[in-house]
Amino acid sequence: MISDPEAVAALERADALHTALTHIVLEGGDLAAIAEAVGDALGCGVVFTSTDGRERAAHLDEAQREALAGHDLVDPSGRLRVERIDSEGTAVGGGEALVRRVVAAGVDLARLVALRLDGTIHSSDVHALERAAIVAALLVTRVEAITAVENKYRGDFLRDVFLGRAGEDDYVAEHAQAFGWHLDRPVMVVVAVLDPDAIAALAPGPNERRAWQDRFANAWRQVCATVDESIASVAFSREVVTLVPVDPDAGLADGHVAVDRIVQAVRGDRGGGRISFSAGVSRIATDLSELPEAFRQAQRSVEIGRRVHGTGSVTRFDQLGLHRLLALVPDGAELTAFASDVLGPLAERTPEAADLRETLQVLLDTNFNVAEAARAQFFHYNTMRYRVGKLQRLLGPVATDPHLRLDVAVALRALEIVG
Repeated sequence: MISDPEAVAALERADALHTALTHIVLEGGDLAAIAEAVGDALGCGVVFTSTDGRERAAHLDEAQREALAGHDLVDPSGRLRVERIDSEGTAVGGGEALVRRVVAAGVDLARLVALRLDGTIHSSDVHALERAAIVAALLVTRVEAITAVENKYRGDFLRDVFLGRAGEDDYVAEHAQAFGWHLDRPVMVVVAVLDPDAIAALAPGPNERRAWQDRFANAWRQVCATVDESIASVAFSREVVTLVPVDPDAGLADGHVAVDRIVQAVRGDRGGGRISFSAGVSRIATDLSELPEAFRQAQRSVEIGRRVHGTGSVTRFDQLGLHRLLALVPDGAELTAFASDVLGPLAERTPEAADLRETLQVLLDTNFNVAEAARAQFFHYNTMRYRVGKLQRLLGPVATDPHLRLDVAVALRALEIVG
């Protein structure tokens, strides 16, 4: 017979939770119901999050939320820093928080975080939490299977809209409303893509890669829902496409601010195993007929922006400058041929050619001011003069011929686009 009052109370709590979880499963409940049941039975705060800490359901009061934030366990975007909470317990003031993985068939689905502000979490309560995590895994698996079908249907529909084959505008707007979307309004199309270099560095298997893409898409959907539940955000094979609404009276600047806020919220502090991503932003599409072109603009923006500015960039089509015109050339081989014709050996993919192209770009930026270019590249003045001579032997009188200089400048930009 158990005589320890605390152990007896813990067993009573575990039994009450078992009964509550059984009812939830039989009645088709959700994560919010599990969080409430666990919180009420164990007398603690409970949060279910994505694997990277985005809240999915919670049973927390204001004091508990303030305690998590006060101990630096919440990032500025609202993501719970689950990577900072230990499975054995992490001190939160005079209490404790701990985390459990929600796993099914070896697939990492979510996180369960429990918080008690007035002491540690009893070992019997930990076992109860693990049981709750198993039930949560069953629900998450069921929900994700349904969501995958819904998201595919939504993605197919939006892809048809971008291809101009979804039907008449009235039908498209009405059909979109069935998804909870409002498409018939001014929007900016945002295309976001996980950076290939960041993925390659982690050498993931197919299942991991798919899980990262799903988590990335879920982050966009969840953040957008907090801004406006009628925002359309879908995942295609390797990109997430989001239609961010723009106030027609506020215009372009307001649209860029809205996009930046969403991007920043998705990116957060990059904790929780998140991977860097790049995004491209279209011009404003004022109605449904302009969405296909806006989608193409966003795709080209993210592609060019990553090549020109590197990973983690957010590139707007209106800010591409000369790249914007070059992006309209459909044949990349034509751009490559133009660059080779103008630059000759400098167009080659060798370290020496790349080094000289960098010097050439600095000279163009400084209007061939040799002294200023030498300072910018930390070269001796005579070294820069020698390089100018070498460049002119390869290219012609680029320092004095304005037409040749223009061709060279365009060719350098063309190389940035074709990669």
